Amino acid sequence: MTSLEPDLADLAHCSFCGKPASEIAKMVAGPGVYICNECVDLAGSIVAEALGTPSGPARPVWGAMSDEEMLGHIPRVASHIDQAEADLRSWVQELRRRGVTWIRIGEALGITRQSAWERFSGEE
Repeated sequence: MTSLEPDLADLAHCSFCGKPASEIAKMVAGPGVYICNECVDLAGSIVAEALGTPSGPARPVWGAMSDEEMLGHIPRVASHIDQAEADLRSWVQELRRRGVTWIRIGEALGITRQSAWERFSGEE
């Protein structure tokens, strides 16, 4: 993970809360994702709570967001789903190129061979 480069600051939004980089004190970039310092703090609180170590009160991501901010965030959430689906299709295509069977792909995804084939066979 690296700190966000200044020339990307106008394009990036936190992958978790959706805030643009211009409204965030610090943004960290990973492979295809960004996380702001506020979400890092929230994630730390959630992990600490799950492990039974106090770290301050946990706050839901949307707790401080207005309805309009939440509605504005929905397209960004959907775009992450679309990107994840495209990435999954690429992985399945590569596995098929390598000769991995639909049975093994289905098992890895927790679905049947038939379901895997129906979902991804049009990609071959």
